[in-house]
Amino acid sequence: MNKVTLIGRLGNDVELRFLPEGTAVCDLRIATNEDYKDKEGAKHEQTEWHRVVVWNGQAKTCAQYLKKGSLVAVEGKLKTRTWDKDGEKRYITEISASHVEFLDSKPTTKPVTT
Repeated sequence: MNKVTLIGRLGNDVELRFLPEGTAVCDLRIATNEDYKDKEGAKHEQTEWHRVVVWNGQAKTCAQYLKKGSLVAVEGKLKTRTWDKDGEKRYITEISASHVEFLDSKPTTKPVTT
């Protein structure tokens, strides 16, 4: 089973873009935090950053309502993309979102009407 669930805050504003065939897509950078104590009892916080790709109508909704600092829950699956750059093979692992839930108590922006 390939399933990921995250709850975290956006590290940047959402930028919506469109692929040549017209598909809407946006990338989210989500920070999750873990608090722990070391052997001496000192408290520490570790932040992990995650790349999330959101597609189609859900991408448009994310771009409309989310901004840096928004609290979100994401469900999806891990995907690894590869490409060549300057003759060197590059890899990136990201989460392809199937569901994004907005967890802030009220919308961070007003809806845009077109």
